[in-house]
Amino acid sequence: MSRIGRQPVPIPTNVTVQIDAGARKVTVKGPLDTLEQDFRREIAVAVENGTVVVRPVIASKQSKALHGLYRQLVNNMVIGVTEGFQKTLEIVGVGYRAAVKGQELTLQIGYPHPVAVPIPDGLSVECPNPTMIVIKGADKQAVGQFAATVRHVRKPEPYKGKGIRYQGEKVRRLQGKTFTSGSGG
Repeated sequence: MSRIGRQPVPIPTNVTVQIDAGARKVTVKGPLDTLEQDFRREIAVAVENGTVVVRPVIASKQSKALHGLYRQLVNNMVIGVTEGFQKTLEIVGVGYRAAVKGQELTLQIGYPHPVAVPIPDGLSVECPNPTMIVIKGADKQAVGQFAATVRHVRKPEPYKGKGIRYQGEKVRRLQGKTFTSGSGG
């Protein structure tokens, strides 16, 4: 059995967890949002003594792999509806900036036109200053996917380090070409 999968997920007092065994669906409701997750037939999910317990039904290599995954997915749902998740992006470059206009994130990052990225439902995006983007939401996967989509618009380049990067991300820098006056033979 999986070490992570064996650990029960505690349910806080302000969170309700409903399990529909027929439809193979877990629904978690909390103060921030309501999240749903389908689970496969190799896994059984149950609520016992104020915790969510995930067990493999079939003893196979596939069910062992899914055991820890589904436990962590349920744990992320509980954390998401109580605390939420957040990703912060930094914009590095002269004249590069971002702004939120309605349900769009507008980026001016060295292209001749501004790039508009639509904000998905369930997420909130803030720009505390023009070179910082804060993405918040209850669904960890949605927050991470939108942050990756925004970063993909202008990845940090290795020579000057310009672009969009995660906060605290180390960008490996390259030296570039150097010209010396040598004997031109």
